[in-house]
Amino acid sequence: MAQENSVMLAVIIQRKTLDNKWASHHWEAIAVMPDNDQEAAAPRKLFEDPESTQWLFPGLELRLYSDESENYLLNVGAPEPRLFVMWRLADEGGASELATPQRVTVSYGEAARMMDSGEQVDGVPLPDDLLGWIEDFARGHYRPPEKKQKGKRYASSKPGQESGA
Repeated sequence: MAQENSVMLAVIIQRKTLDNKWASHHWEAIAVMPDNDQEAAAPRKLFEDPESTQWLFPGLELRLYSDESENYLLNVGAPEPRLFVMWRLADEGGASELATPQRVTVSYGEAARMMDSGEQVDGVPLPDDLLGWIEDFARGHYRPPEKKQKGKRYASSKPGQESGA
């Protein structure tokens, strides 16, 4: 089902217990990996101890768009390329909530737009096996912005007009 411009991923989100009077815990996306098992779409608990719990969420599609090519190139050229995970809290069925990934992107611009709209977005290290694929896509679709010709400032600068009377 994967297309040339998309790949399926699984996201690991961690809940850490805090010793803090304002918050009892903190959620954070900590890793992504290829999702090779397209059948298992339900999240599952990977690890739990008194300090933290890790959940695996399969079935997230990373899709590349040609109009985001410049943002992809900025990301893959950075010292630490990132994959951005947008997540929301969802009811786990009891009194607690579960941070559930909604979308993944490698575009700086798209991640910034999500954060500007109030979404929770975490950046995780971009897996090396995706780096070349993203860079190839971005270089193949990147179109430099057209340079605007500098306009003349004064009407007397128009061609065919002579100054002086």
